[in-house]
Amino acid sequence: MKLGLHIADFTWDGGPAALRQQLGEVARGAEQAGYDRVSVMDHVWQIGHLGPPEHEMLEAYTALGYLAAVTERVKLLTVVTAVVYREPGLLAKAVTTLDVLSGGRAMLGIGAAWNEEESRGLGLFFPSTAERFERLEEALQICQQMWSEDDGPYEGKHYRLERTLNSPQALSRPHPPILIGGAGEQKTLRMVAQYADACNIFDSPELAHKLQVLRDHCERLGRDYDEIEKTVQTRFDLGPHGERVEQTIEHLHELADLGIEVAHGTLAGVTRPGALDLMAERVIPAAAAL
Repeated sequence: MKLGLHIADFTWDGGPAALRQQLGEVARGAEQAGYDRVSVMDHVWQIGHLGPPEHEMLEAYTALGYLAAVTERVKLLTVVTAVVYREPGLLAKAVTTLDVLSGGRAMLGIGAAWNEEESRGLGLFFPSTAERFERLEEALQICQQMWSEDDGPYEGKHYRLERTLNSPQALSRPHPPILIGGAGEQKTLRMVAQYADACNIFDSPELAHKLQVLRDHCERLGRDYDEIEKTVQTRFDLGPHGERVEQTIEHLHELADLGIEVAHGTLAGVTRPGALDLMAERVIPAAAAL
């Protein structure tokens, strides 16, 4: 099993002036510790269960561009991009740029969006749930076309592109891996089976059921379930002195038994001295053996 570090909170000691250095240290520390990937949220305000909206939040693709410059190995992605925050052609271009400038380390993490408050607050487009899912499917089709040899037009219900030219092309082959976040059984998991290279599902008691739903969609669509990387969104809390390390490793065993290949999540106290060292010394090697 591989592990991913999700950076979702930028309200750290020192305030905005210290963010650049701290973020670089966290990303480099994660890479040195053996993490497989690093992600940020695609939000413009902090989300409720992590803090008030006034807390610091960096724009996702600008932050990933910085992370590309300060790391060498880890994959880079959002968990996950809100499809309606960017036009799909521009989104494909942004992920391609990240892929080229990172040396082929970009992934497209994408979902249907949910945060109406921040969208209304900054005047971002936020249509109905049904329309957001329609736009998600079209965006997936557009990204796949832009990452192919077909630079012809795209005509959908919501998006019309006269020429899907994408130059330079991504370094990743056949394209940057597409990860769809969410576990909606009728739409999201069906799109995972149809379009995605990876899923990202919350770590919950329903996880086994959601994976079975995905397997069922794969069977109906003729997709090989084993081709899809199964990732779970979780939280690592090792305790102030590492007292929960064994409990964390035990839970990783449970996830691996369900077929989870990547446990991806925040790390409590990530900027605290020793937190990433503990992951490197005990948790990541244990996960790699699963």
